[in-house]
Amino acid sequence: MRKRFLTAEWKNLIMANYIVDPDILNEFVPAKTELDLFNQNAYVSLVGFMFLNTRVKGFKVPGHSSFEEVNLRFYVRYKENGEWKRGVSFISEIVPKPAISFIANTIYHEKYRCLPMKNKLEIKDNLQYLTYSWKYRGIENQIAAVTAINSIPIANGSAEEFIAEHYWGYSKYNDAITYEYQVAHPRWNIFPVKDYLINCEFGNLYGSRFEILKQTKPDSVFVAEGSPIKVYDKRKL
Repeated sequence: MRKRFLTAEWKNLIMANYIVDPDILNEFVPAKTELDLFNQNAYVSLVGFMFLNTRVKGFKVPGHSSFEEVNLRFYVRYKENGEWKRGVSFISEIVPKPAISFIANTIYHEKYRCLPMKNKLEIKDNLQYLTYSWKYRGIENQIAAVTAINSIPIANGSAEEFIAEHYWGYSKYNDAITYEYQVAHPRWNIFPVKDYLINCEFGNLYGSRFEILKQTKPDSVFVAEGSPIKVYDKRKL
């Protein structure tokens, strides 16, 4: 086991999941990995969540321990010693804290950027109302969900299990070099979603090839309860 780099809690993860043409992802797939498919489909997910109680190498960074994150991610796998490791790779990750984006981009070769962000959590009438919003070029973007207040286990073999059960991260440094890191957390429960809203300028944020997502209905939207997590030091494949 590699040394622990970061600990935190990831909470209330809204996951909007889209089936896409695999060809739009080919240039983003890290070397030595391949797309991880579910029922022969490639997915990208728009994910909004809270990053809480963050510590880097055991230390809190003042003013940077709790914040929102929104990312666009897809799913890959890497075979090692005859076994597949199932992981996540990111198109882009948005946070409101410049130090967080600097650390992640410098050390983990991720694709973070810093934008103004807000979140809202409200519970009323036995429902949970979650909203994550961020502003880019003066335009407000938003992902929101209304859920039950009691969580349930993820069903075995479900699309929700496929999306949530990836425990490795793969970062594309260039066409030949990939960095791998492990993310450890218990299996999450999910909150049943009653309604959702996605207002995202995909093309402006992530490039013209993702513009189609603005007019595409997600294949699924669910909210993961989240848990404490650990991120371990990276290695070069």
